[in-house]
Amino acid sequence: MNIKSLLLGSAAALAAVSGAQAADAIVAAEPEPMEYVRVCDAFGTGYFYIPGTETCLKISGFVRFQTTFGEDQSGTSDWDAFARGFLAFDAKSDTEFGTLTGFFAIEADQDNQNSNNFKVDEAYIQLGGFKVGSFWSWWDKGLNGETDINGNDTTKFNSIAYIYDGGTFQAGVAVEELEGVTSKPNGVGVSAIVSATLGGVSFDLLGSYDSEVEEGAIRGLVSADLGPGVLQALAIWSSDPNAYWAVSEWSVAASYRFNATDKFAITPGAQYFGDIRNGVEFNDAYAGGGGSFGNGDAWKVGITADYQITEGLAARATVNYTEVDYDTPIVGAQDDFVSGFIRLQRDF
Repeated sequence: MNIKSLLLGSAAALAAVSGAQAADAIVAAEPEPMEYVRVCDAFGTGYFYIPGTETCLKISGFVRFQTTFGEDQSGTSDWDAFARGFLAFDAKSDTEFGTLTGFFAIEADQDNQNSNNFKVDEAYIQLGGFKVGSFWSWWDKGLNGETDINGNDTTKFNSIAYIYDGGTFQAGVAVEELEGVTSKPNGVGVSAIVSATLGGVSFDLLGSYDSEVEEGAIRGLVSADLGPGVLQALAIWSSDPNAYWAVSEWSVAASYRFNATDKFAITPGAQYFGDIRNGVEFNDAYAGGGGSFGNGDAWKVGITADYQITEGLAARATVNYTEVDYDTPIVGAQDDFVSGFIRLQRDF
């Protein structure tokens, strides 16, 4: 009995010690799961999922340094340098009504110590084909290079638009607020465009109507892959000066982007302007209030060179010559002049 009691007592003591050690043991806490940023490839490159959502976001932009030259570029100076920063946020997600987009871009220029500006470049919402907000109109699209004039100085409006994209065929219509562009209140414009792409050839036909001056403009643009480059041409006709086109009654232009290498391209271009605007210097900004055409002709030729220095860094240089033949001379206006710029830009 004594041996049995001793064995039972020893077992009980060991159990008690083991229980005490188990109670005192430190148990490591499980690490909380971490949510890493996921790549979103549903809308192209550069998008990522905003953590905790199914919304894809793309952040992009550029930093630019540019020096322009030509008579009276900055006051009485014949050259001017400035720096520009551009930052864009593009948020997209799929819905039962199509892709939902929210786009916001800001731009800041630094000209000199006492001259700089900060502005919204674009801000719009798009659901499927419906688009509302402040964005660049179809008149902002031009030819390759830096020689052509394809619209007025102001081609961005607060707009309501519908865009149909059928792949090879596209069409759109927009109602645009013209206040601030024309000199009259309650300015409203309407634009419509049809586009098609067939192989290496594409064309746009664009028409716009300015209800305040009751005038309109039409533009056709064609682009074709040709040899080692792209040939483009445009033609414009306007009934009289309006918010969309006020340079001349008609104009034709062409350019050819020659891709010499994978990194280097040269783009010569030319444009002719028939029956330029009365009473103002050629290509002065449109101040609204109507007006008329018929004060002579003008033509412009130039060349643009592009070089991709490395990934994300590119240089562009252009030089243009313009000659104006006024039927009625304008005091102080330039009859012929050279202009251009040299640019370095880092995209991201």
